Amino acid sequence: MPAFRQVGEKQLPNPVMCMAWSPKRDLIALANTTGELLLHRLASFQRVWSLPPSEFTGKEITALAWRPDGKILAFSLGDTKQVVLCGVEKAEILHMFPMQNPVTCMHWMEVMEESSALNSFYNSEDESKLFLPKLPTLPKSYSTTSKIFSEEKSDEIMNLLGEVRLNVLVLGGDAGFVELYAYGMYKIANLTGVSGTCRSLSLSSDLKSLSVITEVRSADNNPEICYIQLDTGLLSDCLPEVTRMARKFTHISTLLQYLHLSLTCMCEAWEDILMQMDLRLTKFVQEKNTSTQVQDEFLELLLWGQSSPELQALLMNQLTVKGLKKLGQSIESSYSSIQKLVISHLQSGSEALLYHLSEVKGMSLWKQKFEPLGLDSAAIEGAITAVGSFSLKANELLQVIDKSMKNFKAFFRWLYVAMLRMCEEHVPPELNKMTQKDIAFVADFLSEHFSENEELFDRKGKYFNVERVGQYLKDEDEDLVSPPNTKGNQWLKFLQESTHLKESPLLFPSYPQKSLHFVKRMMENVIEQCLQKPAEVIGKSVKQAVFLPLYTVPESSENTPRLFELPSLWNDKKAKMHYVVFCMPEISPCKLYLLRKGTDPNRHIPNSVVSIDFSHHLDNADDDNAAAQPHYVYRCLDARFYDDEMLTVVMQGAEESSRHVLAQLPLASTLSCETEFNWEPNLRLDQQSSAIPCQGLVLGNQWRELENMKAQFVAVNGIRKVACVLSANLRHIRVFEMDVEDEDDEGNESQNASADQDGLETSMTSQGQGEESVEAGAEEHGGDRFQKAEEQLESEEALELS
Repeated sequence: MPAFRQVGEKQLPNPVMCMAWSPKRDLIALANTTGELLLHRLASFQRVWSLPPSEFTGKEITALAWRPDGKILAFSLGDTKQVVLCGVEKAEILHMFPMQNPVTCMHWMEVMEESSALNSFYNSEDESKLFLPKLPTLPKSYSTTSKIFSEEKSDEIMNLLGEVRLNVLVLGGDAGFVELYAYGMYKIANLTGVSGTCRSLSLSSDLKSLSVITEVRSADNNPEICYIQLDTGLLSDCLPEVTRMARKFTHISTLLQYLHLSLTCMCEAWEDILMQMDLRLTKFVQEKNTSTQVQDEFLELLLWGQSSPELQALLMNQLTVKGLKKLGQSIESSYSSIQKLVISHLQSGSEALLYHLSEVKGMSLWKQKFEPLGLDSAAIEGAITAVGSFSLKANELLQVIDKSMKNFKAFFRWLYVAMLRMCEEHVPPELNKMTQKDIAFVADFLSEHFSENEELFDRKGKYFNVERVGQYLKDEDEDLVSPPNTKGNQWLKFLQESTHLKESPLLFPSYPQKSLHFVKRMMENVIEQCLQKPAEVIGKSVKQAVFLPLYTVPESSENTPRLFELPSLWNDKKAKMHYVVFCMPEISPCKLYLLRKGTDPNRHIPNSVVSIDFSHHLDNADDDNAAAQPHYVYRCLDARFYDDEMLTVVMQGAEESSRHVLAQLPLASTLSCETEFNWEPNLRLDQQSSAIPCQGLVLGNQWRELENMKAQFVAVNGIRKVACVLSANLRHIRVFEMDVEDEDDEGNESQNASADQDGLETSMTSQGQGEESVEAGAEEHGGDRFQKAEEQLESEEALELS
């Protein structure tokens, strides 16, 4: 039987531009030319979910990377220059951040180094949970601009933190742009000095060096592939400190995202109040023939108990008693929503921010440990002050809401009684009593919400002014239209008269003339500056240790997607090595080259470059006709590291019509080559390729012919023992289980593995069926439905292709 078992095949309607296996589960992510992100499972290549492109995120996916725990998928967008973190379980966008340049490649790695300092930090990391309450979940968002943020988002946002062990997302792009993001959230290093466009990246698990494949223009203007090794020694030398600092700043970044979403929900509730009132009052104002203002009409009703015919018609015919009651409840609900969001979300988030920033300040004062990383205690103190000002402004908004709600309730209670009297209906005794204080509340409401100055309404409300509350939620630089009245405030008077407290750094400035949005933006800018300095300091410490020009790019490959092209990189964590595998088709079309470098730039590696010759028999020990097989000459189309000791390659016969083969290449004999290659520093590698040591190779039975498929590219996962082969037209996909010993036994193991998908796939399947949970007894029926859906999908795709 052929090696490797095919477990799925699919003809896709759109060409695939990126593909990446999950490091923990039998799931593969695909991105196509339309900007759609797809997640498929290994079994029968079933689709789990798809994330369509949008104008908000972008439509041109340029790179993919999985977080090492397999719970978050990162992808970059070239048209909008953004990086998006997507939750795998529900296809939810959890976080987005802009980039200065389009990202062309990315790599997400996990630090494997251990130390006593790190272990103690891992054990104590959750101490914040002892002091801080759990942040409440966010209400469902109904704004068009916020549709990507769904109900109860706060739990998912906090899950962005992931495991305590440090992981780093490395991003590369045009013009030598390379950035490192701790936990995929916090920019820990901004690297400069890398020449060319990045095509591949690999940060070593010990953080000692970063391997980069770049494409530069040579002196004769031809594209040239180069290998660069950057020394990131500061990160590895200060790993415990880097981990602590990065974890805290990631907490802070997550909390800023939480506060942003909370404020978005508040703005929606405020706009709902405007919409409800404007709908009721627009027609009245447009049809009103008298020259009096809306405010005057209501004041006459309040003072004399009599109303104009126009107002009476509005109240009785358009608003009605029942409609007024419903409107009052709706607006009161919106006010209450804003109030609850301030108390439970803004204040809780601000307290958590102050806690984590105070801990970072404590770190910055330990100058011996944290000063080399760029932590500045003065900048952090400024960030703490900014968060304090934000908390004060949120508290000020609470007081304004409280006063507005008192006026609002008094107005609607009075108007309800007035309408009952117009209808000559019975007025309940408890509503009939109205004190002088209630009359003052109603008068305040009329003066605040029905102003004669029409200019106040041009920005949001046309006829109904909610400026008292709404002015705090406007994302504008202008001062508040109606700042709070501070006359008679004993504390402020005391501060102004005290020479010692007036400019004291112990007191947070309140910015009484500014909106909540303005103070929030100011807080975000101060914290952003605080976060940027360590990235600049660490970035400047990174130096180029190795620069090796490899070969020129053949003109024929200019149209090939760069993401699939060799070279590919690999980090051997045990041996602490960087591997680069590549081909030079114009020089030696039947050879595959392997370059090795130690993760420590100062470590010398013998026989650093070797080649593998593909001119051999494809021997199959199980085939009785093995001896009768013709002698094939192969060329390598694609090669990826399956694990530290094995390469997975896609090969094609030297003739165009020849067969395509998927094979596993053991590297033990190749890496044991004792012939040393002496690199001439002034020459590219392809100019001295004849001196590279070469190893012949016999495959044994670790290969399989790919019939009826023009295979071109492969993606593999040695941990899950799976491979995905993609055709030259980027539409035809086949999926394989690679370690197959016995077909029957392997079939049972595969079924058991599918049943053990630790909760994720169960939730995904149930989501696809539109159910909250799947009972054990109904699993079989659910599988039938999924199979039918899959068959229908395949038929639709076949129609599209035809």
